[in-house]
Amino acid sequence: MNDGTAPPNGGWFEGVDRADLDGAAAAITDGEADEPDDWPALAVASGRTESTDAYYEWLHQVTVHATARVVRERERADDQQLKHAVRAMDDAARTANELAERVEEWAGALFDDVGTGVDVAARDPQDPTEERVVALASQVAALADERDSLRQYLETHAPTVVPNLAEMAGPVLASRLVALAGGLEPLAKMPAGTVQVLGAEDALFAHLRGRAPSPKHGVIFTHEFVRGTRRDDRGSAARAFAAKLALAARADHYAGERRDRLHADLAERMARIRARAEETDERGDGA
Repeated sequence: MNDGTAPPNGGWFEGVDRADLDGAAAAITDGEADEPDDWPALAVASGRTESTDAYYEWLHQVTVHATARVVRERERADDQQLKHAVRAMDDAARTANELAERVEEWAGALFDDVGTGVDVAARDPQDPTEERVVALASQVAALADERDSLRQYLETHAPTVVPNLAEMAGPVLASRLVALAGGLEPLAKMPAGTVQVLGAEDALFAHLRGRAPSPKHGVIFTHEFVRGTRRDDRGSAARAFAAKLALAARADHYAGERRDRLHADLAERMARIRARAEETDERGDGA
């Protein structure tokens, strides 16, 4: 486009080579016009394309290319790397656990003194069957090591991507929330009530079908603020925690800097909730 703001007389693709999909994509994504016009007719009149059908075919190719480019850029964003890493960590842990059970069962049928998977992996196999068991045990150990490496990656990388979420929830839980939401931006746009039940979708759907009570919390239950609060107060703790997590996600997405007040407010709120339990206990002791 001539000035980068509005299409000239030739339409959106004025000055763009037909083979230059990146240039054409930039023209339609970055350009703007003061008012609508008959862009296909303008493109034909200016010689940019031979017919309106050809124009729409070109436009289709360009819009698909532009969409694919946006998807690639989003997938390469740092928050998406947290999503992939935490999912890979979970996959490695689940697979390692399943194979460890298989190794224990198989090795138990071959060896009299079966230890851990690491012990089996260190054995010197004496026949083809033992070779397979030892090789499988080695894969289990490698998967467990990769799980630990992925956790370490999250613990060091998450605080640079989502500083408030990582401090408030811990790096792994923060990454898990980003993954469940599909990214930092959708998480930042979620109301606190939705953040509260992320990871409890099955229970929520069962509740909506009238088969179960409404879930009070999802994956945030793994955090000490919820799990470590007495059962009667967990609903209050989950709501308070989710509300601050929603604010932390917005701060990370829109500002990208640590907000001290958020963390102080959460600590004060949790202290008040837990103080209720202490007061109840004191009244009960005195009764």
